[in-house]
Amino acid sequence: MERKKIIIIDDHPLLREGIKSVIEKNRRYEVIGEAGKGEEGFDLVKRLKPDIAIIDISLPDMNGIDLIRRIRREYPNTKIMVLSVHSKIDYIVESFKAGALGYLVKEAASNSLIDGLNTISEGDYYLDSSLSREVVKRLINTSSIKKIDDPVYNSLTPREQEILRLIAEGFSNKEIADMLCISLKTVENHRYNIMNKLGLHSIADIIKFAVKVGLVDVDVWKS
Repeated sequence: MERKKIIIIDDHPLLREGIKSVIEKNRRYEVIGEAGKGEEGFDLVKRLKPDIAIIDISLPDMNGIDLIRRIRREYPNTKIMVLSVHSKIDYIVESFKAGALGYLVKEAASNSLIDGLNTISEGDYYLDSSLSREVVKRLINTSSIKKIDDPVYNSLTPREQEILRLIAEGFSNKEIADMLCISLKTVENHRYNIMNKLGLHSIADIIKFAVKVGLVDVDVWKS
């Protein structure tokens, strides 16, 4: 049986060694490359065409969520497992929305990694069993994002659309920055661009716009 080829993208060398050690005890998989930064990791995917990429969300040179999107867009045959210290719901939701098939918390990696790899190898979703049932509920509720046909809304970039939705759902700039692993200044710049493009002047205007185009369910928001 041909081994599944894996690359690891994480900025901690000792953690990469630990992951590699767990993987290489299993005859089904082999680690063919490692990277400590996002751009290096993307170059590895481009050059080696792995079956699976194991990616940390927090990378020194780029947002791991953006890296997942980029890999899924350009190399859709590479399946992605997120391995992260973050267990907050929103990190997990954003990872799956970006195109990851699996999500593991680093603390549980040694026990659950192979199960996760086996699951995503078959094209199924894997969620670390140590994570709460609330995560699953949130994933179910956000698994199908409505297509918005409004031309003004579609003038926004995908990132601006994402931040608009989060603002309308009541998250602060700081919470959005933490959730998306970007700087507070970046969120503020996106927010300024969103309001400028849409001709909006306040949070109330943003919420009204989001409800009007169907981005936010008004009954859910009121609750």
